[in-house]
Amino acid sequence: MLQIRPVSDLRNKFSEIENIVSTNKSPVFLTKNGYGAMVVMSLDMYESLTENIEERLDEADLQASSSNIRLSHEEVFSDLHSKIRVK
Repeated sequence: MLQIRPVSDLRNKFSEIENIVSTNKSPVFLTKNGYGAMVVMSLDMYESLTENIEERLDEADLQASSSNIRLSHEEVFSDLHSKIRVK
């Protein structure tokens, strides 16, 4: 279940938020004045999201250096949106 809390809960209910992100393996979304301010997640979750970014960037650099094909951001994102069905 999506956890949305006011940012003051980070100070006032830290142990509760810590328990949610570590036990449920779920991020907690924090709001300030009714708007999204930040996301708190476990270190394990963060590492799983970022573990191979450097490798992928290196692969992209290698691919770009071996080809003259360049795509506009519209081409890239329209292709991605069609794959994930975002309109």
